[in-house]
Amino acid sequence: MASTMLSLVSASMPLQENHKGKMNLGSSDCGSFFMKEKRNPFTKTKSFGRINMAITVNASRFEGITMAPPDPILGVSEAFRADNNEMKLNLGVGAYRTEELQPYVLNVVKKAENLMLERGENKEYLPIEGLAVFNKVTAELLFGAGNPVIEQQRVATVQGLSGTGSLRLAAALIERYFPGAKVLISSPTWGNHKNIFNDARVPWSEYRYYDPKTVGLDFDGMISDIKAAPEGSFVLLHGCAHNPTGIDPTPEQWEKIADVIQEKNHIPFFDVAYQGFASGSLDADASSVRLFAARGMELLVAQSYSKNLGLYAERIGAINVVCSSADAAAREEIVSSGFFRLSSSRFLNAHLRVKSQLKRIARPMYSNPPIHGARIVANVVGDPALFNEWKEEMELMAGRIKNVRKKLFDSLSAKDKSGKDWSFILKQIGMFSFTGLSNVQSENMTNKWHVYMTKDGRISLAGLSLAKCQYLADAIIDSFHNVS
Repeated sequence: MASTMLSLVSASMPLQENHKGKMNLGSSDCGSFFMKEKRNPFTKTKSFGRINMAITVNASRFEGITMAPPDPILGVSEAFRADNNEMKLNLGVGAYRTEELQPYVLNVVKKAENLMLERGENKEYLPIEGLAVFNKVTAELLFGAGNPVIEQQRVATVQGLSGTGSLRLAAALIERYFPGAKVLISSPTWGNHKNIFNDARVPWSEYRYYDPKTVGLDFDGMISDIKAAPEGSFVLLHGCAHNPTGIDPTPEQWEKIADVIQEKNHIPFFDVAYQGFASGSLDADASSVRLFAARGMELLVAQSYSKNLGLYAERIGAINVVCSSADAAAREEIVSSGFFRLSSSRFLNAHLRVKSQLKRIARPMYSNPPIHGARIVANVVGDPALFNEWKEEMELMAGRIKNVRKKLFDSLSAKDKSGKDWSFILKQIGMFSFTGLSNVQSENMTNKWHVYMTKDGRISLAGLSLAKCQYLADAIIDSFHNVS
């Protein structure tokens, strides 16, 4: 805390008496005394007539910290809230809204929470790795309950702080046990991916993904860049509903991607944030991950329940690490690449070693994960009746977004007389659409039309209603054709 010192010194009225052994404040000795004082570099002296005031301030130790820029995604919502225009739209943050553009709490979530209240469950600390029953059901949901990687106990699953926290745990594991290994990230990608790897001091580079000419996938560029990467790189892949483009590889293209990753001895690293929410099918949205696992590849998978269960604020997710066969690990000396670098001796259970190190990383980072969201997921996924109800609600949410996507395409096609092909909107999947609008055109969307979106041209269709599709189409057409 800053401190202040005030001293009042008479300029021309010396004291008449000079007591022996005391300083005469009116003499020249007084001036020489003050002149000999060590000057404080933080002292400021101001004169007010016949009174001098010396103010000493201790400068903050945090003076050198600069103001951070606003978050490019979360900052959109802040600007939206400050806008009073009745036509405003918030298409920035990827959060589901009803047709009335209100937040939605799933009915199945309410039922799961009521079960928790009825059981009188406590709020004790969870183990570092999280709620055991959650870890079990989340791995089974991702890979399939009968998957060999589950039955052979080759998966290390640790509860994380939603997708972001799970990615951050994995990034720390890479930095600690694969020093110098590079992570390949799609261009473009979710805005927080680069932050996560930068914070973990993990080097990264980009591979081509989006083709602005076709507003589609640059598959040839993607394959070429993955091939050109140093052997043993980590390749970050979006399991479904690529963010921000909404452009996913076809099943045949996923096979080719897996071929190249295997040839180069890369390690696939999936970010699965929309399982069940993209297509409405949990199994279809996990097909890319299951393809790689079926090939016997070692891989990492980060999961989130923010979108598919609407648990945005609960911060519930997981990091899964699939290890090679325990039998093979027991027979071979650990000299090759892969997660077996975690030990320099023979061992049987690689997934236990990996889990132990993930726990070691989590302990000083946040110690224990939260329990509320984990119990909701465990109750929903673990109960057949609630699980089926959840799938129905997911289909309804995914269906609403598909309807909005179709209505937007119809509105653009009807209103735009230029002959531009807007069909790319229908080919994209999930809650986002990549409009192809430039930074300047996106700014026009906000400044003129009060449509709040990220500057890369991404819009969240989950924040759009059927009633406002025509208004949005007008804004897009104006920005695309009239702003260069």
